[in-house]
Amino acid sequence: MSNSKHNTSVENLPTAKQLEAELKNIRYRREFIKILRNTVSSLLVVAAIAVLISMLFLPVLRVTGSSMTPTMQNDELIICSKRSNFKSGDIVAFYYNNKILLKRVIATAGDVINITEDGTVFVNGQALDEPYVNEKAFGECDIELPYQVPDNRIFVMGDHRSVSVDSRSTAVGCIADEYVIGKVIFRIWPWESIGTV
Repeated sequence: MSNSKHNTSVENLPTAKQLEAELKNIRYRREFIKILRNTVSSLLVVAAIAVLISMLFLPVLRVTGSSMTPTMQNDELIICSKRSNFKSGDIVAFYYNNKILLKRVIATAGDVINITEDGTVFVNGQALDEPYVNEKAFGECDIELPYQVPDNRIFVMGDHRSVSVDSRSTAVGCIADEYVIGKVIFRIWPWESIGTV
């Protein structure tokens, strides 16, 4: 008489090696999740610091419009350096009517500006050498010339003189120091144009 009915099957029970492998998998998954959490946390902190630095010290701005051509083109990305000691020739970003404009510093407080009909700019009696301008133009100028730049202000003009609305217009006027974001120092987009401005 067969006693096979009384035998217990052990085929489906895991071996010690299988149990050990499964425990290793569980430990590995836990370790992986822990590392992933730490990495994501670190990246978020770094991103937050980068945004803070960008906002406080090196704002990144996008160029819109054509008032600074040929120096800067529409949709380029540029970096500004927050500072206040500007000189003639610097390109600055500033707030105007809830917008950010980019223009070139032509003169600073106390300087006397004069502009001839052909668009030649004189500062303190000296004609400016302006290799960044493709075509001179008197442009939209309704200020009384010669014009002296008031204290704590800068006189700015766009490089595309015929289309730029700038300090030559009483609508914009000279820019007060507190409205200036900073000096444009670097172009970061497009790739082929990366470099100092």
